[in-house]
Amino acid sequence: MSKPANIVLTGFMGTGKSTVGKLVADELRMSFVDTDTLIQSRAGRAIPAIFAEDGEAVFRAMERDVCVELAAQHGLVVATGGGMLVDPRNRAAFAATALIVCLWASPGTIAARLAGNSGRPLAASWRALLEQRTPIYRQLPHHLDTTGRAPEDTAQEVIALWQSS
Repeated sequence: MSKPANIVLTGFMGTGKSTVGKLVADELRMSFVDTDTLIQSRAGRAIPAIFAEDGEAVFRAMERDVCVELAAQHGLVVATGGGMLVDPRNRAAFAATALIVCLWASPGTIAARLAGNSGRPLAASWRALLEQRTPIYRQLPHHLDTTGRAPEDTAQEVIALWQSS
């Protein structure tokens, strides 16, 4: 079995997907893509504006397009938005080409990391959203808890998972 073409980090907001993803990409000399940043760049506006002006359904359609596009590429470390892999089509697209790792953190850690960050459109109701998404996150093949851990340690664990896959 050959190594997956890509590494996809997913999980709830504030779990360290972008931070860890950049470290993994640097270490493995792969390209890093943050799907939320890519969507914002293509839309020419921030995600909260997309939600406010077009609605969540339009944003999720943008996510699906980006997911299909990235899944077809090779040599990427992808940090998804927290809801991207809630969609089973997106999970299937990435599962075909990538090692998927779900990052997790305790609710207290998430609260601390989200404190003062009003740039996330669903942050106000994050506890209910976490409860809603948890069963889906649990279906993913690999889980790493980032609570109380240095991002570098989590990145090394992601790399070890990828190298052993």
